[in-house]
Amino acid sequence: MMFETILVANRGEIACRVIRTCRRLGIRSVAVYSEADATAQHVRQADLAYPIGGPAPADSYLRGDAIIEVARKSGAQAIHPGYGFLSENADFADAVAAAGLCFIGPSGTSMRKMGSKAGAKDLMVSHGVPVVPGYTGEDQDPALLAREARRIGFPLMIKAAYGGGGKGMRIVRKAEEFSAHLESCQREAKNAFGRDRVLLERYVEKPRHIEFQVFGDSHGHVVHLNERECSAQRRYQKVLEETPSPFLTPELRTKMGEAAIGAARALDYVNAGTVEFIVGQAGDFYFMEVNTRLQVEHPVTEMVLGLDLVELQLRVAAGEALPASLIRNKSIPANGHAIEVRLYAEDPEQGFLPGSGRLQTLRLPQDSTHMRIDSGVIEGDLVSVFYDPMIAKMIAWDRDRHSALQRMRDALAEVSVIGPKSNVAFLERLLRHPSVIEGSIDTGYLDRSLDEFLGATEQANASAEGDAFLLAAAIVSLLAEEADALAQAAASADPNSPWRRADGWRLGHPGKRIIALLDGDQRIEISAQGAQGNYHLAIGTHAFEISDAKFSDGWLSARRDGIVSRQRVFAECARITVHDGTSRRSFEHAPAFAFVESSVSDADRVLAPMPGRIVVVKAMMGDDVMAGDELLIMEAMKMELTLRAPRAGRIEAVQAVAGDFVDADSVLVRLEAWE
Repeated sequence: MMFETILVANRGEIACRVIRTCRRLGIRSVAVYSEADATAQHVRQADLAYPIGGPAPADSYLRGDAIIEVARKSGAQAIHPGYGFLSENADFADAVAAAGLCFIGPSGTSMRKMGSKAGAKDLMVSHGVPVVPGYTGEDQDPALLAREARRIGFPLMIKAAYGGGGKGMRIVRKAEEFSAHLESCQREAKNAFGRDRVLLERYVEKPRHIEFQVFGDSHGHVVHLNERECSAQRRYQKVLEETPSPFLTPELRTKMGEAAIGAARALDYVNAGTVEFIVGQAGDFYFMEVNTRLQVEHPVTEMVLGLDLVELQLRVAAGEALPASLIRNKSIPANGHAIEVRLYAEDPEQGFLPGSGRLQTLRLPQDSTHMRIDSGVIEGDLVSVFYDPMIAKMIAWDRDRHSALQRMRDALAEVSVIGPKSNVAFLERLLRHPSVIEGSIDTGYLDRSLDEFLGATEQANASAEGDAFLLAAAIVSLLAEEADALAQAAASADPNSPWRRADGWRLGHPGKRIIALLDGDQRIEISAQGAQGNYHLAIGTHAFEISDAKFSDGWLSARRDGIVSRQRVFAECARITVHDGTSRRSFEHAPAFAFVESSVSDADRVLAPMPGRIVVVKAMMGDDVMAGDELLIMEAMKMELTLRAPRAGRIEAVQAVAGDFVDADSVLVRLEAWE
């Protein structure tokens, strides 16, 4: 029998997703929230919502006892953990069961078998599933680990034995680098998962990351729901996911699917899980880990199979058997191709620094047969510094891979984010890169070739003479300025007022206006004469004649040198973003006449780039440092940031200690002034 009330022990888009499925099935939903999420979308969408503590996860979403107490108060019969936080915590699963509630996921016993990467790997070996050579022992003595590393050989991977999501992972290519990477990996694992045990394994060069969605029920049935390829990664964080994999042959898919089912059976697996494999260029594959939860990328599986995996989770947890069609066929043939990308509040041009702040503007494509948007925020919401900065997952579907890629490109062109910076331009370049188009990307390609996906080169190469983006931004600014002036004049009580003219008219000659735009840090001035869509524009020594310019419903059309072009333009707040159908550029309005202070680099201070917690302080007052030396390590938005010396010098003061929570732009280290 299906549950009457379910508590969702998570936040963000996955909480919203579970709540929507509950509503569709007529199930009452209960949400929990931290102080930072009091007005979040999952709180607004649930039937009931209870506060459970402070903004930090340890004070709220990781408090299993508080969540179980809310379940009791609200009358919930089951708890859905989403993904992240407590979803892979065996102790929490046991506590839920001990409270007489249903944990919507595998049992604590099954979870413990795979909650440790080391234990899961040993178990797979005993059941004939191929694994990468390595060390999974409990002895974590650094000297022993260094010896084992030399035995395995380089390059090798250090991985946190508990957890996932790319945290606590390092590639080591030389023996002399091992100790430093080990220390960093253990520290990150301790902070993220509470345990610093690591395992070592040989690093497969240029591997593919391919995972299989598995499902088991309490009646002894286990099936797989085909694969997802997640090879487009940056620092082990997935960037693009798709199904079917463009790499797998039918024969290799069958072998890997059988191995995935075998792994699940070895674990007595019930509910949704993911068996992840590393796949070599020759088609050799090795077990990597089992994620005992629903994955962030599960929507691509749903799109090609026509399933609701959350509903399937609920039905299996309620004691129902898997559908007969799944049991009979062991899997379902895929219908078409689906691709997912993750829209984040982050700045790719600044090392993907996570962002936070209010979403002043958030424009996303509408849900349709070909496009699905999963988001936990809307325009006006706050991207909090305490949690993952995901804005939305965008999922495109079509009959084949080529068409699905084009659907996603078209959808990304519709996106506009104002507030925190976003990775939308990075995603657009990714979707047009040959390695993605050809389906040849491996897990290390983005880290090896990141410059190919960033926009600094495009901006540097843009010339004033041929910069169609800049001209479009200037034209839209002029048209908007005129429209605003006309609107103000129309509101005047005097219909004959000279202020009704908005064309810059001057006696004896056409008036000149100055439009100032910021392109990154560069200020550009465009002088303009004319009005009503007909302009003479000058940028430095270059002149342009523009005619018949019209801006309507987000599209600009204009004639230049007899050629008419059409471009998508977002003109919102003080920003103008121009999209030519392939890429985008954004400009900020600046005062036409303003004093610009000389830019002098301040190299005497190290500032916090964003709010976060100091985890390591490596510098002391009086230390002599060289440019680039590590001074502090801080943790912010689920990642570590290393802060380095901006120049050579002597440290005058260190103004933070490990454990401090610091605000953005706080001065953390001061260097003695140049003599």
